[in-house]
Amino acid sequence: MSTNDRRRFMTKVGALSGALLAVSMVSGMGSAFAEDFPTAKVNTTKLAVTDKTVKVGILHSATGTMAISETGSIQAEKLAIAQINEMGGVLGRKIEIIQEDGASDWPTFAEKSKKLLENDKVAAVFGCWTSASRKAALPVFEKDNGLLFYPTFYEGLEQSKNVFYTGQEATQQILAGLDWIAKEKKAKTFYLIGSDYIWPRTSMKIARKHIEQHLGGKVVGEEYIALGDTQFGSVINKIKLKKPDVIYAAVVGGSNVAWFKQLNAAGLNSSKQTMLTISVTEDEVLGIGGENLAGFYSAMKYFQTLKNPNNEKFVADFKKMWGPKAVIGDVTQAAYLGPWLWKAAVERAGSFDVDKAVVALPGYELKTAPEGYVKVDPNHHLWSKLRIGKWRADGQADVVYESELIKPDPFPKGYQ
Repeated sequence: MSTNDRRRFMTKVGALSGALLAVSMVSGMGSAFAEDFPTAKVNTTKLAVTDKTVKVGILHSATGTMAISETGSIQAEKLAIAQINEMGGVLGRKIEIIQEDGASDWPTFAEKSKKLLENDKVAAVFGCWTSASRKAALPVFEKDNGLLFYPTFYEGLEQSKNVFYTGQEATQQILAGLDWIAKEKKAKTFYLIGSDYIWPRTSMKIARKHIEQHLGGKVVGEEYIALGDTQFGSVINKIKLKKPDVIYAAVVGGSNVAWFKQLNAAGLNSSKQTMLTISVTEDEVLGIGGENLAGFYSAMKYFQTLKNPNNEKFVADFKKMWGPKAVIGDVTQAAYLGPWLWKAAVERAGSFDVDKAVVALPGYELKTAPEGYVKVDPNHHLWSKLRIGKWRADGQADVVYESELIKPDPFPKGYQ
């Protein structure tokens, strides 16, 4: 294959998720391809890029209350990077990982971000989970001009040159989900409960406005529980008294285990109470136990049970790497997209330089995403669908609703 032919071929490769390409198609091309992109030209900002390797960071909570949710993101990012390396890497360079533990502590995320960007000079970071961790790290990325791929569904109301948001924002998850539950269950009264930090509080502010101003409903209660707290008896008693049509929940991390077990013990299972949560994925269900939330609903863009060829291969690859009992949740899948989108950005730009990669990515379509299809919007969020999953006792969810593709709108008029 001539140099020009290689260039044309790799341009096409950069426009696809390599997860679904045969490795044999690109094997043996890494070193030759690197020769076409000298380090002096593809790395003008002193990042950790050599003729053969490029360093990236993974920054999630491997310990603490958020580890139950973030472990899957770590696994997904490592799987994507391993697959990219099998293809020959990025611009002919193999990816090396520097992993740091945010330890469920927001100042630690800022500290580790600074270390990755200033000391390790990584070309990109895949990480954070809670909005609190992202907000703590964001000033570091903007000051040092780093590049963060953030995988979690979140409240929106943010846009940064230095961040690509691979999860959903509020209009895609909160508004679309509330529209569904109000119509499907004819719900009029809602009880809001969340963990006590920025994402649940902002999400509930948006939810309340939508319920009261657009759905003609009523919020009959609103409670926040300290992150990591396991005592829900008082809240459950209030819910029993109010008898809402829907519990709308954004409890996160390890608190979810106690929340759902105590609900079930109090008799508030799905036969007596409708619940829509925006914070429970297959990862959390491992700790909660499927029997404790069977029949409740989650609003997400991805569930492991999705039926499409992309997802079938992704699930098989994930279980091959992490074991047959491994499960895949919404954020895990969104985290998997990060390395592929970064690869596309760098190869479209022909450079690892952050400023060049950032402007190259908007407009990119990833047709081989496990969720089916995503497109990068100029506002650095992804076009995606909202899906409602109904939980089964085995810890998996049946998808009972799927929206059309939703354009991301992180600053929705009337909700700020």
